[in-house]
Amino acid sequence: MPTQADFKDDPGVALMLAWQGGDESAFDELVSLYSGRVYSLLTRFLGQHPSREDFVQEVFLRVVRARDRYEPNARFTTWLYRIVFNLSVNETQRASGRYQLSLDQPTGDEEQGRIEIEDTRDPDPTAAMQSGDVIHAVRRAIAALPENQRMAVVLAKFDDMPYVEIAKVLDSSEKAIKSLIHRARETLRAELAPFLEEDLL
Repeated sequence: MPTQADFKDDPGVALMLAWQGGDESAFDELVSLYSGRVYSLLTRFLGQHPSREDFVQEVFLRVVRARDRYEPNARFTTWLYRIVFNLSVNETQRASGRYQLSLDQPTGDEEQGRIEIEDTRDPDPTAAMQSGDVIHAVRRAIAALPENQRMAVVLAKFDDMPYVEIAKVLDSSEKAIKSLIHRARETLRAELAPFLEEDLL
């Protein structure tokens, strides 16, 4: 069983424990440090959902509710992303298919993971249109994945999260996550084959 010592270098764990110990300012630091990441993950999973900022607030409201029972059994982001995942699944089940996933839009302070297609040659309207087609195809293909596969791919590809941590987010096993991501990538390759000449996944 992991202990606090296993995550001594994790700032989120330190702040949560400080907050549990009565340091109210630690919660403000948590929000400041992690709200951008939460917003980014919501954007990658839900797309340009009009209530993303409200969902960020809901995520941290759930953190508040979990204050007394929090235990450092994983990295803080792993624990936090599980809250985000549960909230996102609830929303997609409530309003399935209403919002388009977007992977290339700005996401506040967290720009890592953003898909950028850069062409350093002379501007070519045809090339720009083709690039736009690829971006839209990627959005559609990832949005069509089952929720577990979608979140696993987002965390592995755009957050560079290890499979063992993704397994904790999705309440699964590392072996199952490897299989999940493999199936997702095969699906994406098949869907994007008409658009991509090289393996980008």
